[in-house]
Amino acid sequence: MKANYKFSNICGTVYRQGNVIFTADGNSLLSPVGNRVSVFDLVNNKSFTFAFENRKNIARIALSPDGNVLISVDEDGRSLLVNYKRGVVLHHFNFKKPVKDISFSPDGKFIAVTHASHVQIWKTPNHLAREFAPFELHRTYTGHMDDVLSIQWAQDSQCFITTSRDMTARLFTLHPVEGYRPKTFAGHRDAVLGAYFSTDGKTIYTVSRDGALFTWKGKVESDHDSDEDKKVSIASTSTSSLSLKIIHTRWGVHQRHYFNVPGSNVSTSSRPAKVITTSFHAASSLLVVGFSTGIFGLWELPAFTNLHTLSISQESISSLAVSPSGEWLAFGAAHLGQLLVWEWQSESYILKQQGHFLDLNTLTYAPDGQTVATGGDDGKLKIWSTQSSFCFVTFSEHSAPITGVAFARYGTNVLFSASLDGTVRAYDLVRYRNFRTFTSPSPAQFTCIAVDPSGEVVAAGSTDTYEIFLWSVQTGKLLDILTGHEAPVSTLEFCPEGTNQLASGSWDRTVRVWSVFGRSRASEPFALNSDVLALAWRPDGKELAVSTLDGQITFFDVAQSKQTNVINGRNDISGGRLADFRTSAANSTAGKSFNSLAYTADGRCVLAGGNSKYVVLYDVREGEGVLLRKFTISENLSLDGTQEFLDSRRVNEAGVNIDTLMINDDDDLNEERPVDTLPGAQRGDMSVRRYRREARTKCVRFSPTGRAWAAASTEGLLIYSLDASHSNTPNSGDFDPFELSIDLTPDSVLSTLESRSYLPALIMAFRLNEQGLIQQVFEGVPRGDIKLVVRQLPLIYLVPLMRFVGGHLKQTPHIEFGLLWVHALLMSHGRTLKAGGVSGGDLPSVLRIVKAALGECEETISRLCDENVSSLSYIVDQGKLVKQREQEGHERDVEMDG
Repeated sequence: MKANYKFSNICGTVYRQGNVIFTADGNSLLSPVGNRVSVFDLVNNKSFTFAFENRKNIARIALSPDGNVLISVDEDGRSLLVNYKRGVVLHHFNFKKPVKDISFSPDGKFIAVTHASHVQIWKTPNHLAREFAPFELHRTYTGHMDDVLSIQWAQDSQCFITTSRDMTARLFTLHPVEGYRPKTFAGHRDAVLGAYFSTDGKTIYTVSRDGALFTWKGKVESDHDSDEDKKVSIASTSTSSLSLKIIHTRWGVHQRHYFNVPGSNVSTSSRPAKVITTSFHAASSLLVVGFSTGIFGLWELPAFTNLHTLSISQESISSLAVSPSGEWLAFGAAHLGQLLVWEWQSESYILKQQGHFLDLNTLTYAPDGQTVATGGDDGKLKIWSTQSSFCFVTFSEHSAPITGVAFARYGTNVLFSASLDGTVRAYDLVRYRNFRTFTSPSPAQFTCIAVDPSGEVVAAGSTDTYEIFLWSVQTGKLLDILTGHEAPVSTLEFCPEGTNQLASGSWDRTVRVWSVFGRSRASEPFALNSDVLALAWRPDGKELAVSTLDGQITFFDVAQSKQTNVINGRNDISGGRLADFRTSAANSTAGKSFNSLAYTADGRCVLAGGNSKYVVLYDVREGEGVLLRKFTISENLSLDGTQEFLDSRRVNEAGVNIDTLMINDDDDLNEERPVDTLPGAQRGDMSVRRYRREARTKCVRFSPTGRAWAAASTEGLLIYSLDASHSNTPNSGDFDPFELSIDLTPDSVLSTLESRSYLPALIMAFRLNEQGLIQQVFEGVPRGDIKLVVRQLPLIYLVPLMRFVGGHLKQTPHIEFGLLWVHALLMSHGRTLKAGGVSGGDLPSVLRIVKAALGECEETISRLCDENVSSLSYIVDQGKLVKQREQEGHERDVEMDG
């Protein structure tokens, strides 16, 4: 059993806060997710998340124009400089104050950063060389009387304009220009959120929060200096002609425009909506504005022609960006966790994703491992693709938090969910509809769900009646009600081996095993020392693992009805001190327990997660309870419970941690003052509850292939994988130095392939373990030699080859070539595989990968056949007609010869 799982992706959350940006080619979108950065490939319809983490939630991100350097800044101003193409952190740097905006110059040589009422310009560090002090300060600019909100560079990178809460904008030059004083653009009556240059540099646009757009134009200033003195002054600077035109212009307000977008609710319908964020595409002169009501508008400047006004969200738009081509608009809504990419010309969505805007409660893998279903406190059931990491369907029929989801073991087309609204629902994943709703005779809140392996019976446990309800999936009728527990039923699970046994755990400190389809309806109780939180069957159905409130994991032999082992995991899961704890993290084991368990496919290990920042993996073979590894789900200091030691400087005179008070003196521009507050009140209703989210894991599940596992955590749906990505593709990240020699190089492998020594070339490629090289050799083997190569292949390379073929089948259009390899492998080594006499990998997971690939090939071919029935019928008929004509011609020739 391998334990080197690494963070792979985040699926349950697509956007939290901060700004979204496009890459230089416009094909990808970068979005902050907590203290990580996710990248959405809009062309290939995939997404991935970088493994690096900031100390706190990310406030701003910026990408260099050449796409080599990514910088992410958290809420405190601490930043990470990252090699974007490799995802490697190069440097850490602290700007020492919260950053409202950060921007690379168009030439990529400088970075402009807001620093309260100041602006700092830093030289861009080299991403190829390691330096001791990579950040070098170029200049600090002053002049604003309040916080600077945005920075916009001119196209030649020689000057930039800033906006501030002091209701002004200022124009600065990168290098000192003799006789130049920064220009001030005043006249707005609210904070200025954005200022932009036109392409020719003759016009400047400023947008304020109250919905005002000012157009600034002017004429070139006339100096009293002679022409020679002016030429010398200009030549002494490195400022280009465009910037000279901008800085030597006497600017004045040319036009004033107002958006006047009405409010979305009754209380604000008489007032225009507030502007939250803006963006400008200079090449096409398009201004995009996002409002507090979830409406965005698209205006063409300088005519101020409204091209689009569309409501895309129920909450305010937190961030927006325009692609370099100007065709796509990206929007982020922090309150809903929503991310949209809109193509305004065709009026269609390129990307529309929304995560759970409340905590995730539960998750489950589909039997084929291709999808993951999640349920959250928002009452939504979402299904995510493990290949693309996108949510492709959302069910919102539940009206209360979802507490359990489950697939039938022998089918992926039906999904079940239980909720606190008193219903259990069944969903058809072919037509994407809720086709069955199960209810109890009397109202009850369901806390857990289980489906028998055949998918014919669904069971749910209640929290108020202490009963277990069983329904028939086919008819929807209530089959039975199991009684016996004396406290809320917390967990349910059917035996995976089809013995018709149902295990249930309850807060009454017992676990019962029910013979569901037997006549006696007998249940065998197992007594424990504390409340039962979770249980899991071993895949062979012979052992039951139970987690209790005291932090222990107890194992029972079901056949012999005896306890076999106990793991005291409270000390293993302890860690992470809450801000209001009076004890240290090492001693704060009270309340630490596992609320979710999952066995590996081979039954050797148990994965456990609970109300802690840790997820632990135990080896439970032969009565052992060895801790193999502890996984840290998050190091985000914005969450409570991620620090081992608290900062004593954050404690006031009363002994209370300042972080628990949640006092924010800064006015949030993204929030409007509630209309029902008293006049003069700045903070609204102080009785409104505010709390810090705690780092914890509510559910953990293994993928059916065993190559990955997922956790429903505070940060979202975290996926940890053995592979380079979360999908079941061949492992491409590790270098395996087995049986290597000095002469074994990629060139020698290719030369061996050119000499038609296909088997040695394939073995050499697997020794180097470079995916591109393996694929080149794999595709270079002729069709006629596949059987011979497979028959002579050493058994140690059988599992890696099968894993590669399974992943290759999912990506290649040459289906027949891949099927020839699979057929040759199974015909030549089928008996060996069945006997299990193969080493070098996890054989069950590899066979599942191949099976899933064959299933996808079957679906692809059948779909193509269904779509081309008429064409195939025509081709067959034409073949028969040609054959008939040939036969008639042959008979005619025979008659003429006769």
